Amino acid sequence: MSGTRTRRPRRPLVRGCLLLTLLAACTEGGTDSPSPTAGTQAPGPIIVASGLDVTGSGGVRQQLIAEWNRQHEDEPALRAQLVELPGGADQQRSQLLGALQSGSAAYDLVNLDVTWIPEFAEAGLIQALPGPDAEDPDVIPEVLSTTRWKSRTYALPFNTDVGLLYYRKDLIEQSGINENRRPTGDWSWRNLYDSIATLGSAQPEGDEPEKGWTTQLAPYEGLTVNVMDAFAAADVQLASPDGRYTATPDTLKKGLKEFLTHVDDNRTLRPRALTSNEDATLDDFAQGRVAYMRNWPYAFGALQSRLAPEQYAVVPLPGRSVLGGQNLAVSAASPRSAAARELLAFLTGPRSERCLLDAGFAATRLSSYSSEKTGSPTCWEAVTEALRPGAASGDPAAREGSARIPSARERSEYIGSIRRALEEAVQRPRTPYYGAFTRALQSTVHGLLTEESPDLDAAAEQLDEALGEAFAGR
Repeated sequence: MSGTRTRRPRRPLVRGCLLLTLLAACTEGGTDSPSPTAGTQAPGPIIVASGLDVTGSGGVRQQLIAEWNRQHEDEPALRAQLVELPGGADQQRSQLLGALQSGSAAYDLVNLDVTWIPEFAEAGLIQALPGPDAEDPDVIPEVLSTTRWKSRTYALPFNTDVGLLYYRKDLIEQSGINENRRPTGDWSWRNLYDSIATLGSAQPEGDEPEKGWTTQLAPYEGLTVNVMDAFAAADVQLASPDGRYTATPDTLKKGLKEFLTHVDDNRTLRPRALTSNEDATLDDFAQGRVAYMRNWPYAFGALQSRLAPEQYAVVPLPGRSVLGGQNLAVSAASPRSAAARELLAFLTGPRSERCLLDAGFAATRLSSYSSEKTGSPTCWEAVTEALRPGAASGDPAAREGSARIPSARERSEYIGSIRRALEEAVQRPRTPYYGAFTRALQSTVHGLLTEESPDLDAAAEQLDEALGEAFAGR
């Protein structure tokens, strides 16, 4: 793969109420806090179960719940409470499955990884949202499609995620790389490889990075995402939209070969990367061990305490990156489902999505990525103030931040990179047996990474058998 990428035309920005007929949640005034739904409901609070917030304790999710409660302070039945589940994604999935299957926890809204929707829907643990399956032109189409299973909508997009390519501007400049050869949004993997090959050529020995780039190769979901990035680059698909396994040993070999090229030992920070998750790669990048890193949008803000703005930047990952993120669904056993749907509409509305983007998540709505001058919704003032004291009042120091906070231009470039990456992102396989699929993939691939001379033919045959079993639910 060489040269630059051909981009599909951009979709126009269109604002709208998310699945408005489905939730009856948007009023003529465009408010994100509709009137309470009539009907008999158990008393509050509305319980929202979610994984830990990467924006920290008292982060944006908690602040959105607080904003909802301020708007409904005289309505006890509509009060809400956020319950954060400990552990990684696999542990959270197990906790939610166990709680919903046993009825041991009275969760009303559950924040699910986008890959879990088919499993929870197939098991009858989340409600199909009532009404016609309408489109919302303000939600990024591929993101919206993660909420569906078998032609029914089971959730609404809360925050999305997509892989980005971070780079150390200072290290690249020290290497003597010309301005016109530095990363752009049109880079291919070959462009990245060529840049890595020139790193250190103009630096004294010992001053150059240890390797060109790093990414998450420990045997967890981060490894699956990296493999799927490579499969997308090689145009290898594993399953049909309804979860039927479609790959062959030949196509798997093609995808595995692409993946091993991405993480070649000569350019990747190995062996460290083989045990790295997002935080470990973030540390290696900040320490200057590498000039490039694959990571999620949250890393842009996380680096602000480690590096000066002029030291790093971000562009879309070469090729097409894999979607991450979470969707909010109403528990099938919720005793407060009508109230839960009101809260669901609020949390996924335009102003809440803008809050998520401002806090470091990737927003699901196209309108969040436009400038305020062109009609982008603004975050709730109280949420902005809680996350960045002084910002809502217009304090210039809070708005622009200290010398370590990226400028408005740099932040605009970052937001543009997120949107561009999201518009071309691809999904991981859609299947009720996603847990079995990802375990099978990680086992085979991580074994390949530790072999001195991997046998791709044997690995492809082994993976084909394992994935066939996994997609069949065996």
